[in-house]
Amino acid sequence: MSMAVVGLLAGMALAFAGYFGGFGAFLLVAALGAVGFVVGRFLDGDLEPGDLFRGRERDERRR
Repeated sequence: MSMAVVGLLAGMALAFAGYFGGFGAFLLVAALGAVGFVVGRFLDGDLEPGDLFRGRERDERRR
């Protein structure tokens, strides 16, 4: 399944949630979709747990 089709399905799901459930349902579906996306990336091996919590590396230390 192409990423365009996945995006289309996600957009349709958000549209249905917003139409039938209101703005709160829209936000809930969007938040759970984002969590599912991150979990899927972890399970695929594309993302490691430290990638989310590691700060930016700099040559200079903060003062």
